[in-house]
Amino acid sequence: MAGPFAVGIDLGGTNIKAALVSRTGGLVVDCSADTEAHFGPERILDNIARLVQDLARRSPEPVVGVGIGSPGTIDLARTTVLAPPNFPGWEKIHMGDALASRLGPLAGVVIVENDANAAALGSAHYGAGSAFESFIMVTLGTGVGGAIIYGRRIFRGASGGAGEIGHMTIDYEGPMARSGVAGAIEAYIGQRFLSRHARYRLMNRGDSAIHRMANYDLHGITPKMLHEAAVEGDEGAIEVLAWAGHKLGVVLGSAVNLLDIRKVIVGGGLSAAGDYILDSARRSIVRYVTPGLQEGIEILRETRGNEVGMLGAAHLVFEWLDDRKGQAAT
Repeated sequence: MAGPFAVGIDLGGTNIKAALVSRTGGLVVDCSADTEAHFGPERILDNIARLVQDLARRSPEPVVGVGIGSPGTIDLARTTVLAPPNFPGWEKIHMGDALASRLGPLAGVVIVENDANAAALGSAHYGAGSAFESFIMVTLGTGVGGAIIYGRRIFRGASGGAGEIGHMTIDYEGPMARSGVAGAIEAYIGQRFLSRHARYRLMNRGDSAIHRMANYDLHGITPKMLHEAAVEGDEGAIEVLAWAGHKLGVVLGSAVNLLDIRKVIVGGGLSAAGDYILDSARRSIVRYVTPGLQEGIEILRETRGNEVGMLGAAHLVFEWLDDRKGQAAT
């Protein structure tokens, strides 16, 4: 399998997923480790370094660098992660310096990017987004992430924070999201919020399969349960997922109006519900897009799952190589 080879890291609050990636062949081999975030940032960095060492030993050629998709705020230079959520004690860490002290030259170049941006880049070059020059990426999980791909590259905005679709509001008097934005889409279809809505909606639906899946009084209900119940034909679960899809279509309509990008890729854990959510989003989005921009709108599910985060993180390194070659040529 032809190189170059890079390591892509998908840094999550529970697990760190890592892959050795060939530019031409994609994912070669992957591995994972517990994040152990409660032990503090030094433990997390040690765990990342061990994964990189393991994959570097298994690479047919020296790795040229490490790309990291991380939650939290990423600086414009793509070197520093600031206060990622659910990572106690992590304030500001320069990832290149931190890994260089653990790995030396083995790490090569180290580039860090927002995790949703990394997933979008992976989709653009290895996944469902590879058919398009430009698209909007939405990740549905614990929260709602977003990214913008323009010309097969991440559009980062003035400071690197563009694409935060989860914090776009669909009702300025709506429920408060964790970000403090009233009516933000995350306050409707983020995992915790959607589960709470489903509980209230299905509480008195005694015929719903959810009553045998969730704990007493429907505490512990999850989006996965909603999907499983929907597959069984449960009308209540189908209605809840369609409600979530409608909300998604509303916010995507605003994004299309703003960006004139008409392709949308949806990933993340909740995307496993597939057409139970996406068909509803497809129906509603056109109602919120100006007529002149409605032609060619598509909403597709990312089929490569969590792999796109690792693939996109590694591709950050390949882009860096391209940029260096371009600068040398001029």
